[in-house]
Amino acid sequence: MFGWEYPPHVYGGLATANYGISQGLYAQGDVDITLCLPKPWGDEDRSACRIVAMNSVPIVWRDVEYDYVKGRVGNVMPPESYFYFRDHIYSDFSYMNVNDLGCMEFAGGYPGNLHEEINNYSIIAGVVARSEDFDIIHAHDWLTYPAGIHAKQVSGKPLCIHVHATDFDRSRGHVNPTVFSIEKDGMDAADCIMCVSDLTRQTVINQYHQDPRKVFTVHNAVYPLKQEWQDTPRPDHTDKEKIVTFLGRLTMQKGPEYFVEAANMVLHRTHNVRFCMAGSGDMMDQMIYLAAERGIADRFHFPGFMRGKQVYECLKASDVYVMPSVSEPFGISPLEAMQCGTPSIISKQSGCAEILTNCIKVDYWDIHALADAMYSICHNESLFRYLSEEGKKEVDQITWEKVGAWIRELYIKTLGW
Repeated sequence: MFGWEYPPHVYGGLATANYGISQGLYAQGDVDITLCLPKPWGDEDRSACRIVAMNSVPIVWRDVEYDYVKGRVGNVMPPESYFYFRDHIYSDFSYMNVNDLGCMEFAGGYPGNLHEEINNYSIIAGVVARSEDFDIIHAHDWLTYPAGIHAKQVSGKPLCIHVHATDFDRSRGHVNPTVFSIEKDGMDAADCIMCVSDLTRQTVINQYHQDPRKVFTVHNAVYPLKQEWQDTPRPDHTDKEKIVTFLGRLTMQKGPEYFVEAANMVLHRTHNVRFCMAGSGDMMDQMIYLAAERGIADRFHFPGFMRGKQVYECLKASDVYVMPSVSEPFGISPLEAMQCGTPSIISKQSGCAEILTNCIKVDYWDIHALADAMYSICHNESLFRYLSEEGKKEVDQITWEKVGAWIRELYIKTLGW
């Protein structure tokens, strides 16, 4: 399995999904996963998979001592793996920029030279695919498609790709031709394409011209809350200022400006509401200015990027969670909010709208409907209680184990077993 990020080092939803899928597959009892990550740190949960640190896989032969290797890579990978991979270097990569172990360094995350890192990762995938014993390849999102294609060419094993988003979602139609061509190559080479929603499946079939017979919908799920997060108390809803929260990247795809405009409408009707816009992104300054222009900056909070416990504390402190995405392939965050007992409003243009019923759905552009929904949940106690209780019951049934069983079925179908 080729992944780009993995908890606890979370840059976006991809890490959460990759973790959930790994755990869901492991729960099937007969799936062994070798997960290749560009730059693991050593503190990842390895209960469901064996992790290969791609920045510790040599592509150029170096004559190095065991103890030296142990000191350098021992916290992320057994030194034995380094020497085993060294025996499977298949070409002269001495022209590449490698370190004293003959390995390529990765920045981790999404650096400025991302395309270079994607290419380097795919080269290393060739060494790993020659060394490992496996039945099937599973590549997550466009960052790892070149690695998946290379591994397929080297091993002859079938390739499954997982489409968590396409560039049509990220760019509101202003597609980056380089990213599009990487996505298209991955889809053309894939034996099985897993999409996180029917919405995404239709994009893959219609915009990338893929055979519908190899494209399947695999909805995401949510993990049960850790006990400490379950035990985080919810402030009393009835006698306090209400808090309405947006939590996500502040980018065009997520529709943050619709949240601000709807908030402005709510504040014309009541002053008893505060708005929290958690996250970071290229539209952050724009949103701060927009709130100021509308004269509502005193009711707005911008706490920045949140992770782990902070996310759940924020969700539990909120009376309403809003995801007004313009194009959201799936969207795990409303499920996390509903787990916390926080009523959610989501756009009809999101994949999770296909499987959720106990939430309010509006068109992302309909700021009147969005404002009405926010106001109603904040001021109608029985609506708040109903969505809080029924929403929690609903998402507790949406598990990664069920997702894992479906993916395993697709593996078997792809392998023709």
